[in-house]
Amino acid sequence: MTQIEASTPTEAATLRARRLQGIGLAISAVTLFCFLDTLAKLSGRQVPTVEVVWFRYATHFVLAMVFLNPWRSRSAWRTSRPGAQLGRAALLTISTGLNFMALRYLQLVETVTIQFLGPLFIAVLSVIFLKETVGPRRWVAIAVGFAGILVVTRPGFAEVHWAVLLSLTSVVSSAGYVIMTRSLAQTESPGSMLIVIAAFPTVALLPWVYAVWQTPPDLATWALLAGTGVFGAGGHFLLIMAHRHVPASALAPFTYTQIIGMVTLGYLVFGHVPSPWTFAGAAIIIASGLYLLAQERRPAKLVRPPSRLAG
Repeated sequence: MTQIEASTPTEAATLRARRLQGIGLAISAVTLFCFLDTLAKLSGRQVPTVEVVWFRYATHFVLAMVFLNPWRSRSAWRTSRPGAQLGRAALLTISTGLNFMALRYLQLVETVTIQFLGPLFIAVLSVIFLKETVGPRRWVAIAVGFAGILVVTRPGFAEVHWAVLLSLTSVVSSAGYVIMTRSLAQTESPGSMLIVIAAFPTVALLPWVYAVWQTPPDLATWALLAGTGVFGAGGHFLLIMAHRHVPASALAPFTYTQIIGMVTLGYLVFGHVPSPWTFAGAAIIIASGLYLLAQERRPAKLVRPPSRLAG
């Protein structure tokens, strides 16, 4: 566990509260992402994947324009690191596109378990690029969560669909996006970060969408496509706010709770019944997340100047 430094009991309590708030925001974000993937899988049956991706971000962009009116609040558009913002947006666009393609062939629970490889990449990248400290307890919890993923997927015991490669590549891109989110959240406004990740794919994908365009066949499909943008925008806003409270490596294990929503929606919407191995793996994954939550609730050690605690 990363050392929390505080000079008074009140400050220590405030720091713990901020961590728990960040964790709560992250869990809320991945819950919205469950609905996003469900709507993407449904709408992907009616129109090409690239069209689903475009609608997801075009709707997101419209919402950002409405709620972050640039003519009323110009700071929403300002950025001191435009290159990094565009790079972050490109990583997210690639991750989303590959994930939506995989959803056409895999179950919701299959894609999310593969996505759970992300915390391993995030933890390593956060040490390399963000200079964050990942304590031994957190490494053990992440390793236990990864063991749970292996129980769910049981590699080597069943034929692996080629779409798994799409999900794996999506994970790598997503890990880079999360690391850049953590870095940019320290200097950029949440508004600018939301607008850029929506504007980039909305513009960049237009030629491709024009080439493959298929008009949605009914009002329900239009609603599904718009819904992807609503849940996507809401989820990413909460995730940005979460990263303002908690380091990326500390948030990563709590994304495991997403499996609960994926299993539930997979069954209710698509009739997918997870195997006993899925439930066993999910139990391991959830246990690792609960252990980390318990660690976050432990009293923070105080720093009594002028001495410093080793972290």
